[in-house]
Amino acid sequence: MTRLDRLAAGLDEPLLVTRGVNVRYLTGLTSSNAAVLVEPAGDATLYTDFRYAEAASSVPDVTAVETGRYLVQELAVLLAGRRLAFEAEHLSFADHARLVAGGVELVPAHGAVERLRAVKEPAEADAVRRAAALSDAVFAELAGERFTGRSERELAWHVERRFRELGAEGASFGTVVGSGPNGARPHVEPGERTIGAGELVVVDAGAVVDGYCSGCTRTFATGPLPSDLAEAYAVCLEAELAGLAAVRPGVTGAEADAAARAVIEAAGLGERFGHGLGHGVGLEVHEAPTLRPGAENVLETGNVVTVEPGIYLPGRGGVRIEDLVLVTADGCEQLNGVTKELTVVG
Repeated sequence: MTRLDRLAAGLDEPLLVTRGVNVRYLTGLTSSNAAVLVEPAGDATLYTDFRYAEAASSVPDVTAVETGRYLVQELAVLLAGRRLAFEAEHLSFADHARLVAGGVELVPAHGAVERLRAVKEPAEADAVRRAAALSDAVFAELAGERFTGRSERELAWHVERRFRELGAEGASFGTVVGSGPNGARPHVEPGERTIGAGELVVVDAGAVVDGYCSGCTRTFATGPLPSDLAEAYAVCLEAELAGLAAVRPGVTGAEADAAARAVIEAAGLGERFGHGLGHGVGLEVHEAPTLRPGAENVLETGNVVTVEPGIYLPGRGGVRIEDLVLVTADGCEQLNGVTKELTVVG
C-alpha cells in the first residue's frame, strides 16, 4: 500500500495537501509551489507550475496538472464548488480566503499526513541512521579539536563544513555552539565569543542524508570544571540514560519525559530543565511525536525521536546530551554511538 493509499484510507473528505514537506512525503516531488488533492477513494491529483511540471508528470499514481505560478488562485477556480478538507495548521489565512472566495467549501483537518510521517518505513529509518552516523563521525572528530581560542561561530562552521565533506546534503539545522554562559541558552546563535578554558561547550548539530535529518548534542569541557558544572553534567547524563530506558512502544510522550525529568528534579535542578525531553525527527528535524510534559501521543514501533535532557545554569553554563533513537518492538535502537562520557578538549 502506497503512502497515498494509507492517507486515503483514513479520509472522510477529500484532503487538499498544500504543505511542501507533506507533498514531498506523499509524492516524492520537491517543489516550492505544489499541492496534492487526495480523494477518499484513493485518486490523487498533483498540481504545480511549469518549473516542476515535468518532474510531476513522472510521479506514479497521481494525475499531474500544470498550473500557473499563482497556484492557490488557480486552485480556487479548478476546485470551485467542492467540499474539501485542508491542513488547518499550515494553510495561510490569505490562501484560505482565496479558496473560499472562489467557491471552495473548506473544513479543517489536523495532522493527517504528519501521523503517517511519524512512523518511519525501513528505508526512512535507514536514511536517518546514515545521517546519525555522520553526526557520530563529526562529533568523534571534535574530541580531537582545539576549542579554546576559537569563536563559537568558527567552530559551528567547522562542523557544517565537515558534514558536507563527509557526504551530507547539508546541515539539518543551524549548528548550535554555546560556550560558557551562552550554554545556558538552549538555542543560542553561535557568535564571536571566544571559547575559554575551564568551561562547558554545548554543540548541537545534525546532517541531512537522502532528505532525512539527524540531530545530536554533546557537551565538552575545556579543562577542569567548577563543581556545579561537573555535577550538572553527571546529573544530565543520568537523566538521559533514564530517558533512553523509558522509550518503548505504548509509552506516552509525557511518561518518557517524566522518567528523565525525575532524575533532574531529585538533584534539585528541576527548574533548570525547561524544555521537553525530545521530539520526532525525519524529513524535518522537529516533527511528531513529542516527548514533553502533558504529551498524550503514544510511542509506536517505527517512531524516530530524540532524547535530550538539559540543565541550564544562567551566567554559568549549560549541558545537554542528545541521542536519536528508533522505537522498536521491544524498546529502542540508539542511532548515535559517539561517547557520552564527559570529553575534555583543549
